[in-house]
Amino acid sequence: MYNSRRWPLIIDPQTQANKWIRAMGKIEGLVICKPNDRDLLRNFESALQFGKPLLLVNVAQELDPALDPMLKRQYFRQAGKLVLKLGDSIIPFCAGFRLYITTKLPNPRYNAEVSVKVQIVNFALVPR
Repeated sequence: MYNSRRWPLIIDPQTQANKWIRAMGKIEGLVICKPNDRDLLRNFESALQFGKPLLLVNVAQELDPALDPMLKRQYFRQAGKLVLKLGDSIIPFCAGFRLYITTKLPNPRYNAEVSVKVQIVNFALVPR
């Protein structure tokens, strides 16, 4: 998950990855939000600007198109700083930012558009 060029989308029906990420990010000030939160973009802006990890929990089979610039890592330089245009605002990008996306769906079917933007990691436990 750390060496990938794409942000991880974790299939986590037992919520083990969710607990692990929460424990790992507690020290760094992990920001936790859901796709239907009113202030979702504001949370993303804050996490980007201050270099905090962000956990987006319980996503469905489609991701919000407003997050595309972040998922595609469409950063650019402005006045010598690395920035990202998210919605109507331009946010400075801090190097400590990490994005984790989790879903509780046991067997999600993501279309090609989503699969290209994220690294899918399966955390599901399978009985033998």
